[in-house]
Formats: sequence, structure tokens, C-alpha cells
Amino acid sequence: MFDSRDYPKPLDESIFESWLEQGRESKISYAFLLVIWDEGEQDYLPKFAETRDEIAEYERLGESYGRQALVAAYDLYSEGKIA
Repeated sequence: MFDSRDYPKPLDESIFESWLEQGRESKISYAFLLVIWDEGEQDYLPKFAETRDEIAEYERLGESYGRQALVAAYDLYSEGKIA
């Protein structure tokens, strides 16, 4: 997943699936999985959000810091890509 010039390292499907499960099983009622590219680590990181507003806020803050970029956001339950 996400193997492109913008993100030089592909994300393993099994890692992505484990992030979905981790978000669903959390005691916090997360609704979304954010896939983040960390430029410093040169790796993908999961972030979880409860609302769409949090996704927009992370997008805004990530751009201002420059080290992390939102690659995509997924609904944890339908697994549909939303951003």
C-alpha cells in the first residue's frame, strides 16, 4: 500500500489490518484510522480519531510541523477510505 514517489516505502497489508483491529478494540470509541508518513522515521504510523474534525485538525497541524504528513484516513468499521 502507498508505494509511490511521495512515500518510498510500501505499507505492509498485515500491518494495516492490525492497526484497524487495534482501533476497533480500543476502549476509546475511535471511528477513524489515520495513516501518517513520518519523514524523520521514514515509516508509517497509525493515529486514531473519534471525529472527522480531528482528521482535519491533524491535517492542518501536520502541514505546519512538516515532519509528518497524513497519507489517508479510513473508517475503522467499513474500512472505506475517507481522505
